[in-house]
Amino acid sequence: MNARTQQASIQSGPGDLPAADELARALGDTSPAQIIAAARQIAGEGRLALVSSFGTESAALLKVMADVDPAIPVLFLDTGWLFEETLRYRDTLIERLGLSDVRSIKPLEETLSREDRKGDLWFSDPDACCRIRKVEPLARALEGFGAWINGRKRFQGGLRAEIAVVEQDGARLKFNPFANVTRAEIEAIYRDANLPPHPLVASGFLSVGCMPCTSRASEDEDARAGRWRDSDRTECGIHTMTTS
Repeated sequence: MNARTQQASIQSGPGDLPAADELARALGDTSPAQIIAAARQIAGEGRLALVSSFGTESAALLKVMADVDPAIPVLFLDTGWLFEETLRYRDTLIERLGLSDVRSIKPLEETLSREDRKGDLWFSDPDACCRIRKVEPLARALEGFGAWINGRKRFQGGLRAEIAVVEQDGARLKFNPFANVTRAEIEAIYRDANLPPHPLVASGFLSVGCMPCTSRASEDEDARAGRWRDSDRTECGIHTMTTS
């Protein structure tokens, strides 16, 4: 942690986390590995988690995290609608990177029985489907954590174009260590570490989420163009929720 980050920590009250805007300024020009190491120190032992979809660019962030500490808990939202290829990719990366605490988080069966008994909520109300399969499960999974890491990048555009390296997320801090990275830098991480690509990339899937809401995208489209195609949606809700 650099001197400015230490100063931000000192200025926070006992048992409190430092202010997100102070941390964003202190860590704005540091590397993803340095941001993750700082997040680990700031949050405290057992109080930091990384949330990963094990999607098409996830291996790069997981590799950087594993180099810092492979025991940082990784929260994986298993919605029940994921591609089998994604589940196999998760298992491949766990073994390849030596991740020792990957937690598959699923929606509550009672919620599914009450709100999506036929399994077609994704078609009639995709917002509600994401809420019960992603937003609410993540909120439960984050209980007990003071901070979390995600893999959003500014080059992805939309609501992500102006994200800070650190954001306030209710009572928690949200760290975006890849906010400033370029696509070329991500490709370099894959190349240098010889990381396997997501199996669906070769089939034209540039970004992968749940099966019903993911489609192929052409090379001249935005990488996330295949998510919720022909709709106004660009996010599932986990980055627009506020956790307590």
